[in-house]
Amino acid sequence: MKIVFLISRILLGLVFVVFGLNKFLFFIPTGPLPTGLAGEFVGALFSSHYVWVVAALEVVGGALLLVNRYVPLALTLLGPVVVNILLYHSLLFPGGLPLALLVVVLWLAVFWGVRTAFAGVFQQRVEA
Repeated sequence: MKIVFLISRILLGLVFVVFGLNKFLFFIPTGPLPTGLAGEFVGALFSSHYVWVVAALEVVGGALLLVNRYVPLALTLLGPVVVNILLYHSLLFPGGLPLALLVVVLWLAVFWGVRTAFAGVFQQRVEA
């Protein structure tokens, strides 16, 4: 199980560092924006510069995963990004759904490896 955790952590870290840096440096060629709501959504992210914040979170979270430091923090930073990736590809642009599902599976595998760090979050009641 440690091997699965290690491979998942490294792959997830690489995915977020590479695709996060690409939002700043544009080294992976992309085609035109998708049509319809998907394109409008992406256009709004870029024109408002909101995508820079998301990219910074991706790079920081991915780097933390790669260096194996503060992994629970990295998962906390990347969790909302993963949810948005999954929702975008589920509802607006289904063409990228397989990669989105892979990212979700990798995130869950890494989460499972450090689940004890999140034990307090899943307490039903806190005694004062």
